[in-house]
Amino acid sequence: MIQIQAALFWAYAIGSTFALSAGRQLQIWERLSVGEGPRTRSRSANPYLTLTVLFAAVLMVPTGVFLLWQNPSWATMHVADEHDGVWAGFVLFYAGGIPVATTLGFAAAQLLVLVGAGYWAYLQCVGAYFLLFATLIHGWDGSGYRRFLSTSARDLADWPKDSVVNNVLGFLTSGTFLALLLFGAAVIGGMLITEVGWLMEGWALPGADEDRKVPRIVAVVIAAAGVYGLPFIGALTASVLMRLGGVLGLLLFAVLAGLVLLPGRSPVRWLYGLVGIPGRHWRASGEEIPTADRPA
Repeated sequence: MIQIQAALFWAYAIGSTFALSAGRQLQIWERLSVGEGPRTRSRSANPYLTLTVLFAAVLMVPTGVFLLWQNPSWATMHVADEHDGVWAGFVLFYAGGIPVATTLGFAAAQLLVLVGAGYWAYLQCVGAYFLLFATLIHGWDGSGYRRFLSTSARDLADWPKDSVVNNVLGFLTSGTFLALLLFGAAVIGGMLITEVGWLMEGWALPGADEDRKVPRIVAVVIAAAGVYGLPFIGALTASVLMRLGGVLGLLLFAVLAGLVLLPGRSPVRWLYGLVGIPGRHWRASGEEIPTADRPA
């Protein structure tokens, strides 16, 4: 349900965020997949991955294809004007690419969670959402937000002739926005319900309260700010710096982002530690695998 140029970034972000939300459950699934004798459970074929792929295939792909058919100009950020300008193979790549990108995001974050690098799994989410927002805000030529808020190539060309307020109001009263509103309620609503539900499920497991340092509602707010708010602010900042300083502005942003995200005592790492997503591999606790939990 997002413009094609940003769709794969969003798909990867959703996959990685789903895996991070179910981090503790995935670690337990790993625990049940090891032990003496033949392994009876695949590390990848778990119910959380299955539900993630179904989310992409049942919600993200149909809504995106519908918007592409309804308004190919908007869905392609006005690269294609009409249906004739959209190559059929491009549609096939889009429909197949969304589940693949979602799966890759889930697999990458799951791998990092399982090896005890939960914070780096979180950075998968941050990086993907940053690319999503950067595409929508700045784009490849600095007109990303204008392309997003224009329903047709003609509206994009006429953007400078009117005020920003009138252009935004024109978009908000369009059929394209109405479709986005309806599909967004389903896709984004389902996404948030799944992520919060899996977080709650993980917190209810034994040992979860040792990791969560704040009440659950506060942890949900912190998690949302870290996954969605921080990348959005970062994309907005990067766009402003690029407009002011070009490549030098982008390099300055990269340095600032590194200082905010990477140091061991950065505020982002501290906030991540409050949420209660496992920051270590389940084996690191020294807990032995009970015999009853080992696959037969």
